[in-house]
Amino acid sequence: MRFTHHLLYKYQRLRIWKYRFLSDCKKVQGTPTIRQPVQFVGNGTIRFIGKVNLGFYPSSFFLSGYIYLEARNPDSVIEIGNGVWINNNSALVSEGAGIFIGNRTTLGTNCEIVDSDFHDMHPDRRIDGVSKTAKVIIGENVFIASNVRILKGVEIGNNSIIGNGSVVTRSIPDNVVVFGNPAKIVQRIEGTEIAAGL
Repeated sequence: MRFTHHLLYKYQRLRIWKYRFLSDCKKVQGTPTIRQPVQFVGNGTIRFIGKVNLGFYPSSFFLSGYIYLEARNPDSVIEIGNGVWINNNSALVSEGAGIFIGNRTTLGTNCEIVDSDFHDMHPDRRIDGVSKTAKVIIGENVFIASNVRILKGVEIGNNSIIGNGSVVTRSIPDNVVVFGNPAKIVQRIEGTEIAAGL
C-alpha cells in the first residue's frame, strides 16, 4: 500500500509539472496548495489570499482531470479567499469583470464559474462582436456541490448551499439552499434568517 501511494504521488507530481509548463499567466499571486494539476492561463491576474487548496484526494477526476483558471484579458481578475477548497476538474474563466470567491468556500468536482457570455448574442456579431460581462461574487462559507454552473453577474450570499447540477443564473441571498436549472431557493438553512419575501 505504501508503495502504491508513493507511485501515485510521483505520477501526480509529474502531471502537476506538465500543466505548470503549459500555463502562460504571468500574474499568479499567492501560493496555493496544489494537489491536482492546474493550468493558469491569460493576461490578467489570478490571486490567492491565504491558504487555498486546489484538488482533493480521494475524489473523482483526481488522476485524469485538471483545474483550469483563466483570467483572459489584462483587466480580468480571479480572486480566491483564505481557506477555499476547489475540487478536481473545476474551471473558472474571467473575461472582464472578475470572479471573487470568499473565505472558506468549497467547490465540488467539475464546477464552472464564468463572468462573461463570451460571444455577442446577435447572430450577425456572434463571432466578432462584444460579449457582455458582469462580476461574479461568491460569499464566505458557501458550499457549492459538484457539476454546478455559475453564470455572469451572480452574487451568492454567505453560508448558502448550491445543490448538485444546479445552474445559477441570478443572485442568491445568505443562508439558503438552492437547486435546479435555473437554480431556485428550496429552503432556508436552519437557525438563520433570510430577507422577507423570499
